[in-house]
Amino acid sequence: MKKWLKVSLIMTMMVVVLSACGGNKANEGAAGGSSDKLVVYTPNSEAMINALIPAFEKQTGVTVELVSAGSGELIKRIQSEKTNPYADVMFGGAYALFNDNADLFEEYVSSNDKDLLLGHTNTTGIMTSYVSDGSVLLVNTNLAGDIPIKGYADLLNPALKGKIAMADPANSSSAFAQLTNMLRAMGGDYTSEAGWDYVAKLLENLDGKIAGGSSKAHKSVADGEYVVALTYEDPAVSYVRDGAPVKVVYPEEGAVFLDAVAGVVKGSPNQENAKKFIDFLISKEGQDALGKETTNRPLRSDAVIGDFMTPMDQIKVIDEDVAYVAENKAVIVERYNELFTSIAK
Repeated sequence: MKKWLKVSLIMTMMVVVLSACGGNKANEGAAGGSSDKLVVYTPNSEAMINALIPAFEKQTGVTVELVSAGSGELIKRIQSEKTNPYADVMFGGAYALFNDNADLFEEYVSSNDKDLLLGHTNTTGIMTSYVSDGSVLLVNTNLAGDIPIKGYADLLNPALKGKIAMADPANSSSAFAQLTNMLRAMGGDYTSEAGWDYVAKLLENLDGKIAGGSSKAHKSVADGEYVVALTYEDPAVSYVRDGAPVKVVYPEEGAVFLDAVAGVVKGSPNQENAKKFIDFLISKEGQDALGKETTNRPLRSDAVIGDFMTPMDQIKVIDEDVAYVAENKAVIVERYNELFTSIAK
């Protein structure tokens, strides 16, 4: 009986050891090894996905599984999967979103990071910038006539009262970016009375009209409902490229450009492939694809951009204090809401 128990125990131990060895082999991809798979969570447009994903798959032999949703929803999913990650890469989102969830991402700085424009390199270790989107004015050239619209100051023209489209900064990220842009451009910082005085005057000229969303704002100008919209570069340039009777105006007081970023999910199953994807996003091939095939602005100094894009050296650019804005967003929105309510009465 004792002999049988001894043999049984030895065999059991061998099975456990073999299973462990087999398990390690089977999970080689999970350890970041030789897997040919990559799971990408992304809020990005179909145009951007089509410009990048097939080229990445062809170059690397890696098969990409895409999960598309809003950036906030995807971050919540990564949080819920923290102990057993499914995603390998979060492809898209703002600095503040990644910064607030830094514990969800691996530290990785691509060897291509050195080729990015000054001010857009990976300084946090966890997020890589791949495109930048600026706050702009979209003007309907048929409706504007001889009304000068070169920047924020021109939006206070009484001739434009009720003819300006803007979304609610409390509910639209692009409208919030416009709010902080105008505070910076017209007042120098986010608490300046000069900046907030400008916002108050602009709200009066909006005549109580707030667009239902960011897409509604720019579409209403392209459709001829409004003369000018406070919007962002990507959709604005797409209207110009497609031949709509509009023009993009970069505020002469200065435009803020905010980066979209990507990062490797901490503990993800396919770490090496995730790093390859980050490398590709800011490679010459990846950045050229963004510049030529989309209306997004690539960040490599040597990237090619389409004729429909205005070169950066022709735009007055001002910097956003992204850390301050991320930390004080609720305060800024609250002050805006109080101001809007007081003016709307």
